[in-house]
Amino acid sequence: MGRFEREGLSTINNEEQYQKYRESVVPLIMKFGGKFSIRGGKVEVLEGQPDGRSMVVFEFPTMEAIHAFWSSPEYVPVKKLRQGAATLNIWAVPGI
Repeated sequence: MGRFEREGLSTINNEEQYQKYRESVVPLIMKFGGKFSIRGGKVEVLEGQPDGRSMVVFEFPTMEAIHAFWSSPEYVPVKKLRQGAATLNIWAVPGI
């Protein structure tokens, strides 16, 4: 049963700094068992209004794995790379 974390990117304030975050966070996510389900790509709106944000979805084996990643000491310096570089909405959602 997969568990998912979804990131909806609102704004990038510093592309160079945000790229450093991307390069650092992906190996760390994989270390905790996460893998990409959706990475960017064109969003096809079937109903409603598009909000223009790109979407990234990671699948983790358990909710515990998501929380272990999120609260890990290794993520602290990586998260600081993102702060100020971009504004994200991040959610963890149990899979079925």
